[in-house]
Amino acid sequence: MKRVVVASDSFKGCLSSLQVADAVEAGVKSVCPSCEVVKLSVADGGEGTVQALATAMNGEIVTVLVKDPLGRDISASYAMIRETGTAVIEVSAASGLTLLSPLERNPLAASSYGSGQLVSDALSRGCRNILMCIGGSAVNDAGMGMLSALGFRFLDADGNRLEGSGADMAKVCDVDSSQVDPALGETVFTVACDVDSPFCGPQGAAYVFAPQKGAGPDDVKILDEGMSHFACVIREMTGTDVMNIPGAGAAGGIGGAMASFLGAELKRGAEMVLDAVRLDELLSAADLVITGEGCVDGQTLTGKLPYCVAQRSAKAEVPVVAICGRAEVYECQYLDAIIPVTPDGMSLNEAMLPSVASENIKKAVASFIHDSLHI
Repeated sequence: MKRVVVASDSFKGCLSSLQVADAVEAGVKSVCPSCEVVKLSVADGGEGTVQALATAMNGEIVTVLVKDPLGRDISASYAMIRETGTAVIEVSAASGLTLLSPLERNPLAASSYGSGQLVSDALSRGCRNILMCIGGSAVNDAGMGMLSALGFRFLDADGNRLEGSGADMAKVCDVDSSQVDPALGETVFTVACDVDSPFCGPQGAAYVFAPQKGAGPDDVKILDEGMSHFACVIREMTGTDVMNIPGAGAAGGIGGAMASFLGAELKRGAEMVLDAVRLDELLSAADLVITGEGCVDGQTLTGKLPYCVAQRSAKAEVPVVAICGRAEVYECQYLDAIIPVTPDGMSLNEAMLPSVASENIKKAVASFIHDSLHI
């Protein structure tokens, strides 16, 4: 074995994509010291995408003061690629679930306003290509908060301006766009999605994702009814039927909001990142590809990063395996193996320690390489 390519997503809350790759490299070299290990920083449109694309495209990190999901001042960063006038922005940086404690999570109150502030800052610096990575959000406001920060005014039946939270969606009766930033008309927006969720309904944003953002059963019903009402408003105001756009429900409806109000194109985040890091070129000289994420489950097989890596590797006829902290599925048509790295009996708290996770990955990869080469 001469060359191994590592293209793994982060192990959320534990190791970054490159930290996973470092651990994989240590495992490979413990068995095959002379093997070249090509380590890629990759992500699927959620957390880590800014860093991955900034690394791949020689971008710089810009940090600004914005509002968190509950309106508190925080510092958040995005990547700017000056050469192409592109800003790469993660919704999670300003409106992410990790910014709130479990007790603070409340999608009826949370707003994506801070994400709009990041877009506004990028526009003020001359960026006219905005790549919005919308995974990992704490919001279910259909992008109202984000759009409010860009000058859109959402009005209730009495003409009062709404702040733009999950609870406000059902109250919207009109949208005033007379004060929007003129730069929006000169800007190309692309949305990197990691899910294909519809805007609303049983498989939509509220029912599938709002519970993990702190919504109870009654809250979910309120949010979904609000999404349905807001979809009608969007159709009336913009002529766009968000109900028919795959991924419109991503990030609590931000995908649909950007498609309808900003003309954004929705794409798979994983595919965009893999193109940027030129994975296909690297596969031509690879003997093995190692991908992965914290938990390989049913969602992995619907188009998340390990699945996309596996598809490309299989097309190039390169063996590919996925490592993970935990596995809920053990078969995928494109993967040669799915390898949980956590030893039986180890607690989740212990397994999530970065040093322990790195060692688990190293040992699991070394064991796989050893067995595969019949050493």
